[in-house]
Amino acid sequence: MARKKFSGLEISLIVLFVIVTIIAIALIVVLATKTPAVEEISESTSTPAITRTTTNPSDSGKCPNVLNDPVNVRINCIPEQFPTEGICAQRGCCWRPWNDSLIPWCFFVDNHGYNAQETTTTSIGLEAKLNRIPSPTLFGNDINSVLFTTQNQTPNRFRFKITDPNNRRYEVPHQYVKEFTGPTVSDTLYDVKVTQNPFSIQVFRKSNAKILFDTTIGPLVYSDQYLQISTRLPSDYIYGIGEQVHKRFRHDLYWKTWPIFTRDQLPGDNNNNLYGHQTFFMCIEDTSGKSFGVFLMNSNAMEIFIQPTPIVTYRVTGGILDFYIFLGDTPEQVVQQYQQLVGLPAMPAYWSLGFQLSRWNYKSLDVVKEVVRRNREAGIPFDTQVTDIDYMEDKKDFTYDQVAFNGLPQFVQDLHNHGQKYVIILDPAISIGRRANGTTYASYERGNAQHVWINESDGSTPIIGEVWPGLTVYPDFTNPNCIDWWANECSIFHQEVQYDGLWIDMNEVSSFVQGSAKGCNADKLNYPPFTPDILDKLMYSKTICMDAVQNWGKQYDVHSLYGYSMAIATEQAVQKVFPNKRGFILTRSTFAGSGRHAAHWLGDNTASWEQMEWSITGMLEFSLFGIPLVGADICGFVAETTEELCRRWMQLGAFYPFSRNHNADGYEHQDPAFFGQNSLLVKSSRHYLTIRYTLLPFLYTLFYKAHVFGETVARPVLHEFYEDMNSWIEDTEFLWGPALLITPVLKQGAETVSAYIPDAIWYDYESGAKRPWRKQRVNMYLPADKIGLHLRGGYIIPIQEPAVTTTASRKNPLGLIVALDENNSAKGDFFWDDGETKDTIQNGNYILYTFSVSNNTLDIVCTHSSYQEGTTLAFQTVKILGLTDIVTEVTVAENNQPMSPHSNFTYDASNQVLLIADLNLNLGRNFSVQWNQIFSENETFNCYPDADLATEQKCIQRGCVWQTDSSLSKAPECYFPRQDNSYSVKSTNYSSMGVTADLQLNTANARIKLPSDPISTLRVEVKYHKNDMLQFKIYDPQNRRYEVPVPLNIPNAPISTYENRLYDVEIKENPFGIQIRRRSSGRVIWDSSLPGFAFNDQFIQISTRLPSEYIYGFGEVEHTAFKRDLNWHTWGMFTRDQPPGYKLNSYGFHPYYMALEEEGNAHGVLLLNSNAMDVTFQPTPALTYRTVGGILDFYMFWVIGHPVMPPYWALGFQLCRYGYANTSEIRELYDAMVAANIPYDVQYTDIDYMERQLDFTIGEAFQDLPQFVDKIRGEGMRYIIILDPAISGNESRTYPAFERGQQNDVFVKWPNTNDICWAKVWPDLPNITIDKTLTEDEAVNASRAHAAFPDFFRTSTAEWWAREIVDFYNEKMKFDGLWIDMNEPSSFVHGTTTNQCRNEKLNYPPYFPELTKRTDGLHFRTMCMETEQILSDGTSVLHYDVHNLYGWSQMKPTYDALQRTTGKRGIVISRSTYPTGGRWGGHWLGDNYARWDNMDKSIIGMMEFSLFGISYTGADICGFFNNSDYHLCTRWMQLGAFYPYSRNHNIANTRRQDPASWNETFAEMSRNILNIRYTLLPYFYTQMHEIHAHGGTVIRPLLHEFFDEKPTWDIFKQFLWGPAFMVTPVLEPYVQIVNAYVPNARWFDYHTGKDIGVRGQFYTFNATFETINLHVRGGHILPCQEPAQNTFYSRQKYMKLIVAADDNQMAQGSLFWDDGESIDTYERDLYLSVQFNLNQTTLTSTILKRGYINKSETRLGSIHVWGKRTTPVNVVTLRYNGNQNSLPFEDDTKTILKIDLTQNNVTLEEPLEINWS
Repeated sequence: MARKKFSGLEISLIVLFVIVTIIAIALIVVLATKTPAVEEISESTSTPAITRTTTNPSDSGKCPNVLNDPVNVRINCIPEQFPTEGICAQRGCCWRPWNDSLIPWCFFVDNHGYNAQETTTTSIGLEAKLNRIPSPTLFGNDINSVLFTTQNQTPNRFRFKITDPNNRRYEVPHQYVKEFTGPTVSDTLYDVKVTQNPFSIQVFRKSNAKILFDTTIGPLVYSDQYLQISTRLPSDYIYGIGEQVHKRFRHDLYWKTWPIFTRDQLPGDNNNNLYGHQTFFMCIEDTSGKSFGVFLMNSNAMEIFIQPTPIVTYRVTGGILDFYIFLGDTPEQVVQQYQQLVGLPAMPAYWSLGFQLSRWNYKSLDVVKEVVRRNREAGIPFDTQVTDIDYMEDKKDFTYDQVAFNGLPQFVQDLHNHGQKYVIILDPAISIGRRANGTTYASYERGNAQHVWINESDGSTPIIGEVWPGLTVYPDFTNPNCIDWWANECSIFHQEVQYDGLWIDMNEVSSFVQGSAKGCNADKLNYPPFTPDILDKLMYSKTICMDAVQNWGKQYDVHSLYGYSMAIATEQAVQKVFPNKRGFILTRSTFAGSGRHAAHWLGDNTASWEQMEWSITGMLEFSLFGIPLVGADICGFVAETTEELCRRWMQLGAFYPFSRNHNADGYEHQDPAFFGQNSLLVKSSRHYLTIRYTLLPFLYTLFYKAHVFGETVARPVLHEFYEDMNSWIEDTEFLWGPALLITPVLKQGAETVSAYIPDAIWYDYESGAKRPWRKQRVNMYLPADKIGLHLRGGYIIPIQEPAVTTTASRKNPLGLIVALDENNSAKGDFFWDDGETKDTIQNGNYILYTFSVSNNTLDIVCTHSSYQEGTTLAFQTVKILGLTDIVTEVTVAENNQPMSPHSNFTYDASNQVLLIADLNLNLGRNFSVQWNQIFSENETFNCYPDADLATEQKCIQRGCVWQTDSSLSKAPECYFPRQDNSYSVKSTNYSSMGVTADLQLNTANARIKLPSDPISTLRVEVKYHKNDMLQFKIYDPQNRRYEVPVPLNIPNAPISTYENRLYDVEIKENPFGIQIRRRSSGRVIWDSSLPGFAFNDQFIQISTRLPSEYIYGFGEVEHTAFKRDLNWHTWGMFTRDQPPGYKLNSYGFHPYYMALEEEGNAHGVLLLNSNAMDVTFQPTPALTYRTVGGILDFYMFWVIGHPVMPPYWALGFQLCRYGYANTSEIRELYDAMVAANIPYDVQYTDIDYMERQLDFTIGEAFQDLPQFVDKIRGEGMRYIIILDPAISGNESRTYPAFERGQQNDVFVKWPNTNDICWAKVWPDLPNITIDKTLTEDEAVNASRAHAAFPDFFRTSTAEWWAREIVDFYNEKMKFDGLWIDMNEPSSFVHGTTTNQCRNEKLNYPPYFPELTKRTDGLHFRTMCMETEQILSDGTSVLHYDVHNLYGWSQMKPTYDALQRTTGKRGIVISRSTYPTGGRWGGHWLGDNYARWDNMDKSIIGMMEFSLFGISYTGADICGFFNNSDYHLCTRWMQLGAFYPYSRNHNIANTRRQDPASWNETFAEMSRNILNIRYTLLPYFYTQMHEIHAHGGTVIRPLLHEFFDEKPTWDIFKQFLWGPAFMVTPVLEPYVQIVNAYVPNARWFDYHTGKDIGVRGQFYTFNATFETINLHVRGGHILPCQEPAQNTFYSRQKYMKLIVAADDNQMAQGSLFWDDGESIDTYERDLYLSVQFNLNQTTLTSTILKRGYINKSETRLGSIHVWGKRTTPVNVVTLRYNGNQNSLPFEDDTKTILKIDLTQNNVTLEEPLEINWS
């Protein structure tokens, strides 16, 4: 239909009507209020405008004057509606409108109330008759004379009642609180003052005369259906009353109305009355903790009005005024007194403390089964499955749906078989309809017969309402017959379905029709004169009529007792169904004392962040009400939850006393496992529920104390820390008992919580580490899977090894966690019984312990033991938190017997935690556990590492501790005070991608004076780059300092995700430090929270604890083992031309280490700092870094990029010598090697080929070298030349290298000048005769030229360097690789040619690291530190900062120039290296010595450089210095054949040591061993590709593959090539055996192909002089190729596969193949990749990439299968290119199968399959 259009006239009339209406409304307002329609403006907002007028409606009452009108004490005279002056006048009250409608406009004055006749004393208190003051009525039927009585019931409980002495009024028939009969007590904590005219009562605290309860503030109103009384309170801090949603635990005092009348209503952001009727509140008085509580025993509908001052006004619709006031010294005492009055909470069944799963409408039993299955599969601790009304037939109690829930009894039995429980819901409403099959509904019929229903007002006709099953009647649980009927029905149904607990719902009581199916009578009960501010303002809304009749009275009076009475009846039913058992009852509706009978959940909440937060307040309020077993529906009942909300709620809900996940019909499932077996929600839920189950003995003990003493379980923070007013408002965190602080995340997207940490010592529950926080608000970092859990110092809590059910966990060992306070003491207790029998405490059938710690002794005292079955359990572990010193001894004693040593304990110094295991302290006995604490020298950190010797005087002057030690200890005598904390943490900010923190120098505490000046402000920056990589950086945010310009392999922005991150990071505060923990194991892998942290201008120091003593790395320096010796060793790092020697810093600079963790995990740490430094190891275990500049920039895990891919030929054998006299010598060598058939690919010349050692020249003796190089290159050989960086500047004729360098400004200069800093290196002066008799130093002065060092950071230098290389290649001599030497940079003078530098502070820094020539200055045999270098971005840097990068800066320009020059991949060999240098070149281990100890150390060096990312590494075979000897060179050739970089090299003036130079025997040995190398080159090359493409190591320590075998952690005289080839060399002279470790795998002797039959042990192998032990690992397939003279020829030979089967006849392997020399073949997909697989008797190959095809190189000639089963082989079949052929084979040895394919033209570019049988 079209929309109607109005005419012009119609529009005019409408407008006119609107205007008239507005004017009329305005006039009404003016007349009603006698205020102008437009309010006059007043400057003040705190007092009424002076133009306002007031009236005095009563002659006897006097309104206060305007200036003396404290609005906050006005007591509202018109509470039921919006006030008008007319009504106010009728009621005789004072009318004074206000500019806030919440403030009463009509209020009482002194003309209402009662006067008291003479007060008399009775045997139990006071008594007085009160007479009403004549005044207008509020709601009629005022009672003119009432009786006031008091009772001094206990020293701290006072009662007063106001009743009608002439007519018996309804009083609550409480089933526990009985009438007090005396005797009275005289020594009370309170005094009472009664004022007669008008009547009022004041209750004082005697000790300080503080008025606690004061009704003088307003009149008493006492009519038939309206009772009112007001009281002023002494404090603004009020807690309690309910049930409503209170957003905050502390009440908002700003004019709030809280109706109380039980109602089926969803909780929301309003003041709606909800399920329970709770009138108790508590008020804390002051910081002494003194508190009081007030309880009104009244079950009628009411509202409690709270207003500022504060004042509480009760407005009640019936009954009597019956108040109890409780006085306590603490809030907790007040709650205990209240519970002692209304009934102490029930002792729950142990299983009911487990986690429960539920939802409304699973729809079928199959769905329930699936929920149970998936949560079991996910490992969720889970005790109870609950079903809502959907299990019933047509929602009828005591039935189940025989179709949708067919098999329910059997399902329940399955739960029981798994140690789980089943809980069903029962609603009170009973259907009056028939069963689904038409039969009568037996439960209804039996109830009819016993007359158990609530009746209409006639008292005989059952009232009919409507609930889930349709029309229903309502059991009257106040009727004894009904209780019997209910118990019987529960028993009958249990015989059918063996449930374990009952959930009673809808018991407010709820009905879906208003009042009844007939409606309600129009009487004063259904329509009273005053209706509180309840929802709908209708008494019978969503319930039954108020005139309905129950045994206890009219519904008007007893409505709010329905749930209470149902819980009592259900308790009787449980006793019938489960005789002598506790069972489980969960109720929605509650009253005072309901906790004696049932647990409670907070109702039908909503899946929202706000309601999750509000649940804490609700839980804490029910703790006050005496119902400690309470919780909210986890993840929310109505509305769709989200993963994040549900995850956070599961974290919180794991610590609800009652922990249940439940949601409503129509919404998606939200049980944990629904989100995915590996979801973050599942992991987090499992983790925290596991913690809950671990803590169940503690939680159960808290419930024991609640049951016996009335203590709270979930406890408000203020109950423990009442001295601190900050705690009075804390309601987003809570405690379990006194000891466990729980801080959840309650805001969407939040990972940081502003949490208040109370005044105590606190320990992180999960790590045990002490937190530095105390009495302060902190930003607590709680990422996606974390909730804050902190243990309070001074407490001992019992724990138990968890399981997925309490049935299983109760059988597990117990333990204790001891959290020490500042006095190193703690206390605790533990209650244990069978967990289910009723009244075990009353009957004495339990075990009770008290624990205490003092003086390093834990006393475990059993105070009661009458539960024999419990004595089979034992305390197995004790964890003690907060032990500041190392523990070296633990002793244990039973029942005061002598102490016995106990050896199974560990002390975690990072977290200061002692864990004692395997104690076996059985319950029922007394024990003592004792430990010592010593301050170990291992915990001392050197405070005087300086070059000069430490003395006591110097130490004390520095501000450190001096302690001499007469032992041979290497520990420092001068060390930092333990409390040293040089920087305080000012702020810490955690985010999903990292952490930042600001540090401030503690000038007040900085009495320790370390070298150089401290930097006052620092910033810490942590970045979570990847899931397995992080960076933490400490720098000066105000002044830019030098940072290393080395690019790392890190993402531009962090890409880690929280759920997949391997680590957690925390900023520690006292002392400052960074702590990194591996998530999977909890192991702390970095902890720099140690004394001695310093960040000075030229002295930076940081120490960290290490996770174990197994540390590898740091260099370049000679080490005696692969694993670092932590016995107080300091290693310096500063690149220097220094031949290897013990503790002599050599060519490279690698501040990187790998650490093994006790669990077998590993991690690496790189300090990206290039300044001179040293590192001290100590047996703590710990290490200390000291560097003289830059910043601290740490990277953990792998960040340095993947190693270079060498050309294939570079894996061939190589020969070099420093001292070739001319080309003829090289030619002679080459011919000899070829004649001996010794494989050999690369020839070098050292600097001898140059003219006067000048780069890019050829000397006179080598003029024919280019022709020789061309010749051998034509025969498949390759040639590498050496280049040193220093360029001569003393040339008398044109030297283009220098001249072009000057033109391009490439040389290092003095700062702020154009002057080159001259050095002297190898280049000689021109036109002089060299005197060979001079010493080196004399020759430097006499004949060495001035030389300039190129600055390779400059872009112009790279271009210049490339041009010189290109020109030399094109114009003088061809080459295939470049060897760059002397690039530390090395100089033969100190700093410059004058040996005098210009900046002493840089060359002799305030702290000089522990380097070679420590006192000779950093410029010793290198450049001056103040010289200037220019980075590629134009930034000026000091050589002081970048010295250690010199070789690194040369590597990439050299590699780029080589590839540009040759157009091939090539290889660069550099002596000086820095992390990431392996991306562009290889390294040899420098100028070693021809000694046995240098040979074995070469394995260490090689493995270390594998860690450093430089896999193409080797040592000079047979040694560089000194004459090698025959036997040494033999063994070294055997070893060197398996260096990745295999080169024989020695110095001038020593004997030749190339393989052809010794004798035929040596030549044959060399030929044989090198043939093995060349055979294996395809495997080696594939391994090189793997690390180039994916990272990792080629030369591999055994521990890299066999880390779970602890002996491998110390092995360094054996190594692996990749995962499958083990090399065990002989490293001692003249022995023919070698003792080696054989890891736990199947191994084959490479020489024979036979299984050696040894694994997982040390074994002695024979090792004749001509052989080396080589072994192939089972389970691997090695591609091989027949050897030849060099790789040019070998690449044309047949391929071969070695197939080494494992125990299961399986093996795998791969081949990477390309042309061996082109650039970036992998990156450009120009390669062949083949995967090989053996499965039993079938070998297959799969082509993964076919980007390079050269069939002449990949012909497969043979396959050797090692370790096959001994069954003889009869036939071998090949499937290839669609054809099937039989193959010739040999099977003579039974376990080795040799297959010949030479006749089948098989190439590896095509897939194949070979079978044998």
